[in-house]
Amino acid sequence: MSASELGIRIGDLSPGAQNAITDVEGVRVGHSTIVRGEGPLVVGEGPVRTGVTVVCPREGLARDEPVFAGAHRFNGNGEMTGLEWIREAGTLATPVAITNTHSVGVVRDALVRAEIEARTDEEDYWCLPVVAETYDGTLNDINGQHVTAEHVLQALASASTGPVAEGSVGGGTGMICHEFKGGIGTSSRRLPEDQGGWTVGALVQANYGRRSRLRVDGAPVGRVLGTKTIPSPFEGEQTQPAGTGSIIVVLATDAPLLPTQCDRLAKRVSIGLGRMGGGLDDGSGDIFFAFATGNRGIPREGLSEPPVTVPIEMVTNEYMTPLFHAAAEATEEAILNALLAADDMTGRDGITAHGLTPELLLGALDEARRDSR
Repeated sequence: MSASELGIRIGDLSPGAQNAITDVEGVRVGHSTIVRGEGPLVVGEGPVRTGVTVVCPREGLARDEPVFAGAHRFNGNGEMTGLEWIREAGTLATPVAITNTHSVGVVRDALVRAEIEARTDEEDYWCLPVVAETYDGTLNDINGQHVTAEHVLQALASASTGPVAEGSVGGGTGMICHEFKGGIGTSSRRLPEDQGGWTVGALVQANYGRRSRLRVDGAPVGRVLGTKTIPSPFEGEQTQPAGTGSIIVVLATDAPLLPTQCDRLAKRVSIGLGRMGGGLDDGSGDIFFAFATGNRGIPREGLSEPPVTVPIEMVTNEYMTPLFHAAAEATEEAILNALLAADDMTGRDGITAHGLTPELLLGALDEARRDSR
């Protein structure tokens, strides 16, 4: 059940029809989820609680018509490949994938192979895929490297518009957020016509945060839902300290943004993360990516006779403000949706991450709001 279905309104703007990143026309999301085994950790065998999620920015192949893109590193204890060329050229020409920390390489290589095999022309072609990660080793046999190229192909094949599966799916399968079960979450915001009428969608892989700092719609629910009430998966001696996870956020918009404006939009993710109580831990990798589909006709790399110039549009700076608000709100709600969608999960060595159920959240919201009066 999502935040909006519980009657929790985050911010002032309205969501799109699906309240998902796929509300941006043409954007598709796919997952491949790997869950098998139970009991003590045996490296290479399991238990396995992991996967891969892909975000495709266009209706067809992104390489055929790139999009402008940008990124922001809020805290750099993490990885997102391909960012140097994004910073240099400002264009995205591949899907964006998210997985676990030790599977970035195989996912990147699989995206390259998929792009090569999809070619139907003889033009020279190369790509630098964008692949990000968060650490799922508390629940998953991360050193077993169970994500394969086949899982990436499954995620690509399943990528679709419409509703997006959330919680313990895809790259989010083994993730933990604010010491609850975390994972994949999404949300969107549509601007009023007098503010441009554009849509901003967010997809998060939430794997960060301390329980005591969790806030929902400004209320300190984490103080109510302490670890004595709901146990933390980090209480055992063999697990990582709370707060040392990460979050990856992918923003999509149909606004005609330039690369520098995509950079600016990505920075506003930090506002939504901060409202939820994140972004304050040295051990967290908080990396944000934004792409804009509002310009068409950007030529791909490798054309033998590329055009000398192409016409593009840009949003005037005064109209960036509502887009900033949309990015922050969509991020905040996407994190909350990730928490609400994830059920209890027991992984390696019997470690359990408990889900944040609607009943728990609503009760904690009422108590936190009473206490603040």
